[in-house]
Amino acid sequence: MQEFYDIRELNGYTTTIVYDNGEIDEISTHYLSGAAVRALIGGSFGFTTVDDLNRVDEAITSSLSLARRLNKLNPRPKIELAPRPVIKKEVYKVKKDPMNYSLEDKQSILRSIEQAIKENDSGDMIKSTRVNYVESYFHSKYRSSEGMELSYDVSRTGFSATAVAKDGGNLQMGRRSYFNVGGFEIFDQCDPVKLAKESTAEALELLKAKPSPAGRYDVILDPELAGVFIHEAVGHASEADTVMEGDSCLEGQIGNVIGSELVTVHDDPTLLQYGYYPYDSEGIPSRKTTIIEKGVMKAYLNSRETAHRLGGLPGNARAGGLARPVVRMSNTFIDNGDMTKEEVFEGIDGIYLKGSRGGQVNTGEGVFQFNAVMGYIVKNGEITAPIRDVSLSGNTLRTLKSIVRVGDDLKFHSGRCGKAGQGVSVGDGSPHILIKDAVVGGSSE
Repeated sequence: MQEFYDIRELNGYTTTIVYDNGEIDEISTHYLSGAAVRALIGGSFGFTTVDDLNRVDEAITSSLSLARRLNKLNPRPKIELAPRPVIKKEVYKVKKDPMNYSLEDKQSILRSIEQAIKENDSGDMIKSTRVNYVESYFHSKYRSSEGMELSYDVSRTGFSATAVAKDGGNLQMGRRSYFNVGGFEIFDQCDPVKLAKESTAEALELLKAKPSPAGRYDVILDPELAGVFIHEAVGHASEADTVMEGDSCLEGQIGNVIGSELVTVHDDPTLLQYGYYPYDSEGIPSRKTTIIEKGVMKAYLNSRETAHRLGGLPGNARAGGLARPVVRMSNTFIDNGDMTKEEVFEGIDGIYLKGSRGGQVNTGEGVFQFNAVMGYIVKNGEITAPIRDVSLSGNTLRTLKSIVRVGDDLKFHSGRCGKAGQGVSVGDGSPHILIKDAVVGGSSE
């Protein structure tokens, strides 16, 4: 009986610095060193982790033994793995290693961000501020019983700025962040002071905002909320393990028209965004996957197992730390259209929704509800009164077909995606889009 196993070794750290109301609240560094071993025999996987790299051989033996026992006690159909392409990837190298900057350097940047939050508060309405800084570095090594060996380094760095404004009993929060693959060069990619001031402006504007109306409206989504929609409602439904479990509204849709011809959706781990990786957790070189092309469903995201069963190419198996690899997204986005932002808004009477405060998705039924940070009434293409406590809900496939305008201003936002009890870094992206006759404010369809 053919026996397969692979080993992932991780060695690295995560450092966090937190300023709360101008005072240091936390400075911490967490180290991770260990290995995860996965074995496959017949139709059963065995999985073992160790925190001592000298015990890898012991973990291999343990994983193989577990897979043998499971395969004997509960025989399942044989699992086949899709072939792995042999491609050597260029790995992004950090331009400004955070290790070369002192703790005081990092604290100085955070203090300047925190000061910028307060400087934009002319009415003394900001009652609380919080600034977070996170840097991480991990050396990954992969090898398998097929003779594959590779290693690479990945660093991620970023910060967030939060302002809380209060007027009587009305409490509102504004937040901005920037996280990306790489090191201190992220501070050359954005303007942290400008982002900090935007967090204050958002909190103050929310104080003045009125509660959202409810009903059906033409709705424009900003790149952040549109990116969250495509990640949560479309991306998760396109993950092939979810499809195989019968919990995806996209099951059986390959080749079918599922959206407007204006809609093209990619997942691309090669982009230098927060979801970047050079190889997935099965050692497969990263590549772009076109999920939807001009409204037509083209592909699922696959591991080696699901690629063999459903067709397609592997490269989307990811693991959070030393957890078990599962099918995951990377940088998932709606591609640019050919309209400017101004053209997307032109002549519209409806609602403009900005930012994301989470929500709920049922991938099997294909329904969703997302909460926006805030919104605006749009009259004849002009942004007018701000609104708050506003949500967008609907059916995924119906919404994809109702996208009638797509801008050319694609922008990414970073996040952490949870699945199978583990989190990974992802990027969500989109230009401004217009959805006809969408449900706002939680009213029923």
